[in-house]
Amino acid sequence: MFIRREVPGDRAAVHAVTAAAFATADGTVPVEAVLLDELRACDGWLPPLSMVAVEDDEVVGHVVGTRGHVGERPAVGLGPLSVLPGRQRRGVGLALVHAVLGAADALGEPLVALLGSPEYYGRFGFRDAAGYGVEAPDPAWGRYFQVRPLTAWDPAVRGVFRYAEPFDRV
Repeated sequence: MFIRREVPGDRAAVHAVTAAAFATADGTVPVEAVLLDELRACDGWLPPLSMVAVEDDEVVGHVVGTRGHVGERPAVGLGPLSVLPGRQRRGVGLALVHAVLGAADALGEPLVALLGSPEYYGRFGFRDAAGYGVEAPDPAWGRYFQVRPLTAWDPAVRGVFRYAEPFDRV
């Protein structure tokens, strides 16, 4: 498996991976696939943080980090993270998250935030955001809203996290 930045020719494959990973019982396009399309068209899209996992010349996974903010300070919102159903639980998601965290750190990003399973994301150093003075956009998210401080993190920065605009309407 190879993790690399997404290139324009990957767009259809990434959409297909995301749709398959979050497939709905009724066959409608999953909200995560719609969100990904909307994120691509917004100011918060960060091309260096859109990464694919490739096996045998096939895109089997994707992760994206988009511009978010803690108060007025820049940060990164992680997700969606998508892996083809037949390739899940084989380390693809693990590799993608490690890669995007490393890339965000190398770019000088201070913090990555996400809404997800504490049991899954804890292995990457994500912790309850409240412990860092970062508030979830929706207080009902509780311990599922987590952050991972990176090298450039300033612990004095506190406030409500805001995702890129499409997260508010999709």
